[in-house]
Amino acid sequence: MVVDPFSHESSWIINTASRVLENFTGADCRVGWLVIGDADQASTFLGPHSDAFITFIDPDGDFVKEVGITQTPGIIHINQAPKLVAATQGWNPEEWKAIVSGLADHMQWSRPAIPAEGDPTPYAGSSIGEQGQEADITSTSGCGKCSVCRAGKPEKCQII
Repeated sequence: MVVDPFSHESSWIINTASRVLENFTGADCRVGWLVIGDADQASTFLGPHSDAFITFIDPDGDFVKEVGITQTPGIIHINQAPKLVAATQGWNPEEWKAIVSGLADHMQWSRPAIPAEGDPTPYAGSSIGEQGQEADITSTSGCGKCSVCRAGKPEKCQII
């Protein structure tokens, strides 16, 4: 599950994504979070969910960009090669269902219900770095690492 701790769209899917990840904990695969940020940002954003599943961090968003993800939230399936098998962005339950079903078939595992009661209605993803912290007019160079800076808007960075 690809999430950006600086976007509302990523926060709206945490419980749904956690439920989907939980479905695969006993399967012969690794499921987890891929957070565009550092370890502290990942821990703060995910809260207890960061302890429930393996959490990978991508501080500069390099990996996410390499696999072609431009919006969060997203879901990616990477095989052991490692090769990207499938990916989708935003919360489109039918697209997520197709990816999760493909993984379930490959693992010979059960499929979680997608969508399920309590899941949000479908929505487009947030461009990586589109939403961030409020502008800090005293800084124009930015930290260069947060999603706001990665979006080319260092003048809005509040980290430094």
